[in-house]
Amino acid sequence: MSIRVTVWHEYRHEKTNPVVAKLYPQGIHEAIAGHLRKNKVFNVSTATLDEPQAGLTDEKLANTDVLTWWGHTAHGDVPDAVVDRVCERVTQHGMGLLVLHSGHFSKVFKKLMGTSCDLKWREDPTEREILWVTRPGHPIVQGIDDHFILDHEEMYGEFFDIPEPETVYLISSFSGGEVFRSGCTWTRGAGKIVYFRPGHETFPTYYDANVLKVIENAVKWAAPTGENVLKFGNRKRGWVEKT
Repeated sequence: MSIRVTVWHEYRHEKTNPVVAKLYPQGIHEAIAGHLRKNKVFNVSTATLDEPQAGLTDEKLANTDVLTWWGHTAHGDVPDAVVDRVCERVTQHGMGLLVLHSGHFSKVFKKLMGTSCDLKWREDPTEREILWVTRPGHPIVQGIDDHFILDHEEMYGEFFDIPEPETVYLISSFSGGEVFRSGCTWTRGAGKIVYFRPGHETFPTYYDANVLKVIENAVKWAAPTGENVLKFGNRKRGWVEKT
């Protein structure tokens, strides 16, 4: 059975920053989507901020099992109606959500977390990140060694103002000494939420084999299974099936 994936991206940096445009000529969303399309279990489409309704119409979301989200400079441009629509699909209908890098500050993620989702950061081209597996055997880190290294990445540091995760599957250490919970999961209503930290737009992070493997695994893990179907409303007495 295929997993319907929508890769959402604000798609602004590529239009204004030549460094990003050179790294991701078709956009970060296509770098991610192009990798996922190599796996026949995924049915992949994309959506971007400047499309009507930010590309996330009712019909689009109804045909999405897992939504991936990358945003940075234009969080405030995402319509509130779209934010509500996405959150409702997660909590009530079980759509999975994979939030990437600076998507931690998106309106969608902050609404689902209920906190500021703020953190410390430093953009330095000499920064190195080591990502350490903290939950061996978890499906999201399947096929990943006990750590992997990104030679150049933006630093995120604690404290990361998020609710206590159900799982922390990766932590990062940086050249400057900071550490960060870089891989976290939560459940909200019927849906699974994953956060995965790497992905600054001026670095080729979304061509790294380990990063792409984690994204692929996270999409599979977050896909709805039907086990968390929520049922509400009035019930008449005696509705329980007799055996």
